Formats: sequence, C-alpha cells, structure tokens
Amino acid sequence: MRNLVLLPGFMLNEHLWDDMRSDLATLGALTFGDLGRDIGIQAMADAVLRQAPEQFVLFGFSMGGFVAQAVALKAPERVLGLALLNTSSRPQTEQESVSTKAQLDIAQRTPFKGLTSRALASSLHPARSTDRALLDRLQAMALANGKEVFLRQLQTLRDSNAEVLKQLRCPVLIVASDQDKLRSVEESEEMARQIAQARFEIVADCGHMTPMEKPGELFGIIGDWLAQSGL
Repeated sequence: MRNLVLLPGFMLNEHLWDDMRSDLATLGALTFGDLGRDIGIQAMADAVLRQAPEQFVLFGFSMGGFVAQAVALKAPERVLGLALLNTSSRPQTEQESVSTKAQLDIAQRTPFKGLTSRALASSLHPARSTDRALLDRLQAMALANGKEVFLRQLQTLRDSNAEVLKQLRCPVLIVASDQDKLRSVEESEEMARQIAQARFEIVADCGHMTPMEKPGELFGIIGDWLAQSGL
C-alpha cells in the first residue's frame, strides 16, 4: 500500500487535513508529521525522516512545504513523490526576520492566548475572513500547540532551496491558491520553473488554507497527480 506523509504549516497540526482525511485514506496509509518539537527546518526534516515509513509520498503545506523540500533533498531514495502546497522556496526576508524577532520578544514575556484575529483572518480568502467556524478551528490548532511550539516555530528561519530544487528527480506537484495572502502564486511559479518534472496547479477563489477552504478540489488534484505520475 502507498504511504502518504503529511506535514502541516505554522501552528497547525493534523487537524488541518480533517476535511480530506477520509478521502486521503483511500489513496494510502496516512502519517501526520509533527513539526512542533524542533527548532529549524533541518532538525524538523530529520524528525520527519525518523518517524516516516521507509518510502513515502510527501505532502508539505506552507511551513511544512519548506520542511518537505529539505526531507526530499536529504533522502531522495525514500521520497517517491513530493507535493508542495501553498509554500515557497524563498528565504526569509529581512522584513520578515524583524517582524519575527519582535513577535518572539513579546511571546517570551507574555502568556500565549493563541494567534491574533488579524493573523487568522489573513490566512483565509477575504470573503471567508469572518467565517467563525473556520477561524475557531484554526485557533483551536494554535492553542493545542501552545506557547512552547509557538516559540520554537518562530525561531525556525527559512533558507532558500531554489537553486537545489532542480536536483529533485521524483514526481513533484506544486499547488498555489489565487487569493493566498501569505504565499503568492509567483512563489509557486518560481519553484515550478526550477523543477523540470513539476506539475503546477492553481486553485481558484481560495485563500491560504486550501486543505480547509477547498478540500474537495485539492483532493481531486492530488488523486489525479498520483495516478498520472504512476505513484
């Protein structure tokens, strides 16, 4: 049976995939990666490899996409296919680093009460930015992760993988969303240009949280890619 390993984004967990879980289970055995125990992309990648099956198809969402790239480059003999969802290969910008440091300074001094309303709303399509059910689900994942995970993930700085992505030899799927305010379509296009065998898809009328906003459409793309790639 096919093995699927799924990595969540910043302050998310396996519940990111709840709306797709039963469908994904028809495609293979599911393993949900935990990105909350380590600091740094490389350390997270090593942790994923320790818990993953011997060979697997890897799905990385947002921050998990950076980790997934590192996993595939570290262990190409184990990663049969790679799906990069709403993510990027760009390094952290100076502005992002300054903002992260400010967040870290505040977070270390104050109790963790979850993500801000603005941060939660910015991750959704503008038309769904006041969708209480979705916002509550996102906040529940953040609160379940808690302060220590928040601090560790804030300290995880991104390096650029752009120049080394061309080393990948496995089938690659890259998915962007047209209304994503956190990771742009242009960032996904950059990755697709670096990877000769990449399939690039854009989900229309969707914000950053594609697995929650458009689970059916995303599942259709994934299922078709797996079948067409012979994975």
